[in-house]
Amino acid sequence: MKRFAGSWVVIAVLLLIDFYVFQALRTVAVGWNIKTRWLVYGLYWAISILSVSFIVFLGSSNPDDSHRIVRTYAFATIVGLFLAKLLASAFFAVDDLRRMIQWVASFWVPSLKPSHNGLTEGITRSTFISWVGFAMGGGLLGSLMYGFGNKYRYHLRKVALRYDHLPDPFKGFKMVHISDIHSGSFTDKAAVQKGIDRINELDADVILFTGDLVNYSADEMQEYKDVFATLKARHGVFATLGNHDYGFPVADSPEQRTLLQLKNAERVKEVHREMGWKTLSNDHALIEKDGSSIAILGVDNISAKANFPSFGDLSATHQRAADIPFKVLMSHDPSHWNAEVTKSFKDIALTLSGHTHGMQFGVELPGFRWSPVKYMYKQWAGLYHEQDQKLYVNRGFGFIGYPGRVGILPEITLIELH
Repeated sequence: MKRFAGSWVVIAVLLLIDFYVFQALRTVAVGWNIKTRWLVYGLYWAISILSVSFIVFLGSSNPDDSHRIVRTYAFATIVGLFLAKLLASAFFAVDDLRRMIQWVASFWVPSLKPSHNGLTEGITRSTFISWVGFAMGGGLLGSLMYGFGNKYRYHLRKVALRYDHLPDPFKGFKMVHISDIHSGSFTDKAAVQKGIDRINELDADVILFTGDLVNYSADEMQEYKDVFATLKARHGVFATLGNHDYGFPVADSPEQRTLLQLKNAERVKEVHREMGWKTLSNDHALIEKDGSSIAILGVDNISAKANFPSFGDLSATHQRAADIPFKVLMSHDPSHWNAEVTKSFKDIALTLSGHTHGMQFGVELPGFRWSPVKYMYKQWAGLYHEQDQKLYVNRGFGFIGYPGRVGILPEITLIELH
């Protein structure tokens, strides 16, 4: 009932935006013939009514796996439409504010009356700004629709890292880093298998997975266990837990919620074992080569932002490998790095994280990177340095929520130590 009531709030907001955008549509349609105007108006409101109907359907039905793909894409399209209209509305609001200021000022300066102020002889300033708003909103919607086709376009990023205290036998050591699989979002097993094959072609010394195997439940991996079980590396596959691996249980008390979270996490660890992976749950592993060793540390999720579950214990984990000079830490949430690692554990040479996905939306050009997630996370994608310590944030192998990626492709990271 609460979910159904909440959907009416969403519908009210959608309709307010729809009516506001429609006024701008009427502005740009002034010079059109009447048949074209009514056709465009009809299509506009038909799409709006379909969107509202779908929201009502979602709010009044019980979520299950039936028609999951259709529901996912339909919902993503509606959200994309909303964001496009919201972006366009920002331009319309600027024009409305301009016209309001102009109208008030015209009482003192008559020449500022709207009838005296056009952009050109053929198009008014308001019509021009409205067209710009529609163009920007349409561009955003088009980008989001295009991004549906990017979710399995795995991008290999190669990173060479140099350390003075790396043991000589580990020079040239190859680590593949993946994160945020989110198997519950997958709909194309063959496409996922291609990503796994690409990882295996790298002939890695070790594969490190930094959490979020699933969206909500360990059962989501049932169809994909055989695929990920084919991952191979000379020293094995190591994994740690992310916030989604604990699930999001509904409970009567915080204590019960914690128990349910830990129960789901244990099932995720079982899936790791069934695939031949080793879970580093507040634990470490030594990798030995020609008489030398490096330590791989893994902590359960530790988040310094938002209300995500934090069950990690870096202090205890670090103590078990204190005598190993070169340490690599797997910690799902990059906010953990500045919150604890760089402050109290300065002998951890490299931290590997994920979690942000680069928000699956952004721009990455030589010398320029931007994503909305940068306003939430200081370290959100790629390599970061602080004195002698380094952090690498993987952009995620999978996806969640929006079934696509725009500008931030799914990532396989090959890190070579020197």
